[in-house]
Amino acid sequence: MHGRRPTMTSRHGMVAAAHPLAAQAGARLLAQGGNAFDAAAATAAALNVVEPFMSCLAGMGFATLWVAAEQRVRVLDFVPPIPASFPVELFSKRSDLERGALSVAAPGNLAGWCELVKIYGRKSLPEIFAPAIALARDGFALAEFGAAEFEENDPLLKTYPALYPAWSKNYQPDGALHLGSLLVQSDLARTLSEIAEKGPDHFYRGTLGETIVAHLQALGGSMTMADLAAVKTVWREPLAASFKGLSVHVPPPPCEGFQFLLTLRLLEGLDLASLPRDGADHLDLVYRAIRIAAGERIAHNNPSPETLAEILSEASVAHLRQRLTDGKPVTGPTEQWTPQEKEDPAHTTSFSIADNEGNLICITQSLGSPFGSGVVVPGTGLCLNNFLYWADVQTGSPNRAKPGDALAMCMSPSISTRDGKPVLALGTPGSYGIMQTQAQAMVQHLVFGLPLQEAIEAPRARLWDGRLVEIENRIAPETIAELVRRGHDAKAFDVGWTMRCGGMQAVAVDPATGVFTGAADPRRDGYVATP
Repeated sequence: MHGRRPTMTSRHGMVAAAHPLAAQAGARLLAQGGNAFDAAAATAAALNVVEPFMSCLAGMGFATLWVAAEQRVRVLDFVPPIPASFPVELFSKRSDLERGALSVAAPGNLAGWCELVKIYGRKSLPEIFAPAIALARDGFALAEFGAAEFEENDPLLKTYPALYPAWSKNYQPDGALHLGSLLVQSDLARTLSEIAEKGPDHFYRGTLGETIVAHLQALGGSMTMADLAAVKTVWREPLAASFKGLSVHVPPPPCEGFQFLLTLRLLEGLDLASLPRDGADHLDLVYRAIRIAAGERIAHNNPSPETLAEILSEASVAHLRQRLTDGKPVTGPTEQWTPQEKEDPAHTTSFSIADNEGNLICITQSLGSPFGSGVVVPGTGLCLNNFLYWADVQTGSPNRAKPGDALAMCMSPSISTRDGKPVLALGTPGSYGIMQTQAQAMVQHLVFGLPLQEAIEAPRARLWDGRLVEIENRIAPETIAELVRRGHDAKAFDVGWTMRCGGMQAVAVDPATGVFTGAADPRRDGYVATP
């Protein structure tokens, strides 16, 4: 009503994803008797088709899940370490790895999807991949966000003559794509069908992997079949912190989601609810908390369990909270160790799913930049990631990457529980803005009491290195002026809704009634579907 998306509810399951057709693919698996983990793999595979600029089985990510049969939260890490073959000595700055064959990290998404299904699902790979295969084979018409991505990235990729011909032939053999254009991906349909039949080893140890490695090496890349064969998923214990009666769980390091938890811990001790929502007092404190937490994450990247416990301890949080409330401007980095120029957000996706058996899952996965490395492997339909762009290769950084190191990843898929019962799955894309915008939405929902959809729709901001804060222009100009007076380099975006502030998808669960509430972000093509 009133120009907003309606609240979507169900008692039979819920899928909130970044594209309507992907949400429908997950809901189809639920309707066919699959559980949330089957639906997650089906949704992920369909996203590979409908948002190829940010989703692919050749990407990587994390899943945070509530397993009803075990009554616990688990984390599945499918972010492989930096490949053993990575020639880090060739690089001194991040921009060296923005595109091309040397930027490709070992893909983990396919391994993650298959592990979820193997351990907790009940459907076969042919059943799970069927919706994605049909979408790729038959094609679909581009919606607004997808059309904008192709229109924006076509001229950018043209500047890479070694990459553009294969990319263009794969996605737009008949000319540039626009709103309503039919995107058919026959090669991808065939690849997905082969994987469904032969399993993930076809990719990691078989002929498909050999095809990928041969193409990368022909382009000057260093990846080997040994790098692919070394890919393994890792089950981890989640990291948790309390906020407004919830226990919020995220992946532990090397994931960087502890910044999100530290932000919530800093804000937990404040009476934000007494402040005018979206006023200068509210936003000043939230932005300061985000910047302080980002500084801690950067200073202690991939901390040991002991260091992490200290960072999140009552004493440390109390000390940082003094800085939060002292009124002095907070200046510091939000991205990596050394100041970066402002960059586009990573092309990441996040989706949340619940089933009527009590399972709940949130996955955040990515290709890295728009269309990742820009490398499309001819005949496969696969566009490969550029996650080594997120490896810290900067000379002098204490976090400088080495072959075999864990790849620190700015993702934060979350599952929240109350009194030991799951109540919320929430995640977002947005590169280093992920941990920022999730905190902002949680404040809107849990502190100010906005319904889930409204909390996701509420105005958000993206903080950058130094003091720069860009704010969606639905925030009053006088509020932004007051934030400037308080020391923020605050500026309004020229739009009220921007993907720079994420693309959040969430599912809430009412333990008393069993009702699921789904919410999808209008900043992208997000949608909610039910079985």
